[in-house]
Amino acid sequence: MAGLLVETSHFTMSTMRRCSQTTTFTNRSPILNSKSFPLDDQTSPGSSPDSVDLKFYNLRSQSPKYNSLDEVKGRIYLIAKDQHGCRFLQKKFTEGCAEDVDKIFTEIIGHIVELMTDPFGNYLVQKLLEVCTKDQKNQILHVITRNPGDLVRISLDMHGTRAVQKVIETLRSPEQFSLVVSSLKPGIVNLMKDTNGNHVAQRCLQHLLPEYKEYLFEDAIAHCSKLAKDRHACCVLQKCLTHCDGEHRRRLVSGITSDALSLSQNQYGNYVVQFVFELQLPWVTIGVLDKLEGSYGYLSMQKYSSNVVEKCLKFAGEDRRPRIVQELVSDSRLDQILQDPYGNYVIQAALNNSKGAAHAALLEAIRPHVPALRTSPYGKKILSSNGLKK
Repeated sequence: MAGLLVETSHFTMSTMRRCSQTTTFTNRSPILNSKSFPLDDQTSPGSSPDSVDLKFYNLRSQSPKYNSLDEVKGRIYLIAKDQHGCRFLQKKFTEGCAEDVDKIFTEIIGHIVELMTDPFGNYLVQKLLEVCTKDQKNQILHVITRNPGDLVRISLDMHGTRAVQKVIETLRSPEQFSLVVSSLKPGIVNLMKDTNGNHVAQRCLQHLLPEYKEYLFEDAIAHCSKLAKDRHACCVLQKCLTHCDGEHRRRLVSGITSDALSLSQNQYGNYVVQFVFELQLPWVTIGVLDKLEGSYGYLSMQKYSSNVVEKCLKFAGEDRRPRIVQELVSDSRLDQILQDPYGNYVIQAALNNSKGAAHAALLEAIRPHVPALRTSPYGKKILSSNGLKK
């Protein structure tokens, strides 16, 4: 059974060297490992062997065979929660006719919420959403949005999240969009922060029409700093920055830049700050630089914020980069920064990105420390940089 799909890209080498936490990072974002969830081959809780003909029951010792829908009439809901039965029903969706779809739909529509969170049933629901008629789709949506909180609860479930993502991917009419959005809206912040729910929030950003995404942007703006510091929500926040524009993007970026000093030092927030640099918006870059100015030396010797300082040196531009270099040169702890496990990468970035007078000043500031750097495992890395080989 395939696990949830996530987009990935590579880190810079300097960032990877310092990402020792157990979280897997992709697209400069921390997310869960993309592994298939284990499926429970036991029968679902609540089923009673005494009340069901054993030939339709999924026993460990045998693999029941199903030949026709007529044979299992009245028991389709039960076998939908069975590994072999679920596969049989999915095969009927792909190889059968509209009448077969109707037969299956009729027997499971009243149990659709339960099946969406079932280890096997969720796959049947996903397949049904691909082949059902518009009227059947509307019936499904009305059932899963009828009770407040149901759709959010399903989204938080390790199996249900897959089914809800398929729901979002297959929405077509304004009525369908409205039903789903109104049900997810009250719990969207919790979804963003949840290991399963965050994928539903990301599907919303990918597949909802612009007018139906506004609620998500508004909540992201209102809880910006809190979301940026969360393991899962920081991924959603970066997706928000990618998908929003105009006033929403301006407000969201402003929220990030205003708290840039704190976020830069956070194990997840630092990736959000790095991401806004990648937007390459001059006013955003200047906003972050203004917040970090005066703290570059201190930030350079921290595991997370040192990555942000490297981004500052890369994107600052010729007007602001010399100020960062000068701040490092003037720092009373320069000797510590040079030999620091993280600070040495910042100095290397400064050497690689600076030019002219700023570059010359940095070289001169480093030379008195060369003897000490030769005996330092981190200092040696700086000595191999341009201009310091001898």
